Amino acid sequence: MTSHKTAQTMKPATAAKKLGVYLEATPPEFQEGVVSRDELNALQADPPEWLRELRRTGPHPRPVVAAKLGVSIGGLTRGGITEALTTEQIEALKAENPDWLVRERATQAEVRKETVRVKEQNR
Repeated sequence: MTSHKTAQTMKPATAAKKLGVYLEATPPEFQEGVVSRDELNALQADPPEWLRELRRTGPHPRPVVAAKLGVSIGGLTRGGITEALTTEQIEALKAENPDWLVRERATQAEVRKETVRVKEQNR
């Protein structure tokens, strides 16, 4: 009996999420097709110039923006950030250091401390 193995594919949105990039900023051929697991692995192993540039300058998806700012995604929303940001915009926000960012970073630091405390307690 012969088994027919089909390539596992994903929607461009899923692939963009796995690559940590903002889908709307990717090339049209990426947005319009499907991405196989092998293609995703190849993109991760040897990113083409468009992917390297997106990762370097953005625009970045909200999870990446949140990580670069040291806040949660909810914290971004509370701060009024609902769109993708470029690296330049993120750096400007860090330099400006608005009150909401200070508060959200403090909240995130507390969450991390509590997480560590709970892990230690559970050992």
